[in-house]
Amino acid sequence: MEEITEGVNNINLTGDLHKKNRIQVSNTKKPLFFYVNLAKRYMQQHNEVELSALGMAIATVVTVAEILKNNGLAVEKKIMTSTVDMRDESRGRPVQKAKIEILLGKTENFDELMAAAAEERDIVDGEEHS
Repeated sequence: MEEITEGVNNINLTGDLHKKNRIQVSNTKKPLFFYVNLAKRYMQQHNEVELSALGMAIATVVTVAEILKNNGLAVEKKIMTSTVDMRDESRGRPVQKAKIEILLGKTENFDELMAAAAEERDIVDGEEHS
């Protein structure tokens, strides 16, 4: 019985951890670089980030992921696609929406790149600490 309880507790813990580094991206609510910077912060804290979107926001998720990858900050770990049943408010009938989830992990040189970017910002702001 103890093994079962321990297994259930582990499932709950991993489920909670999974949600802490997940970003539900919208293509209308926030600007693109809000999500890029939030993803960087989540990778600093959790070593990986999951970007998720429905419908028209899928392009935004792909763009965020590509910006992070092209800057050498992230590597793709997993891409999941599916459809979600939703209700069309105007017509009241069920509609399927496309869904994407992209799991990104830190690159080996993520910390160095972030430190260099922070140092560069300090110099631009006139706060060089030598």
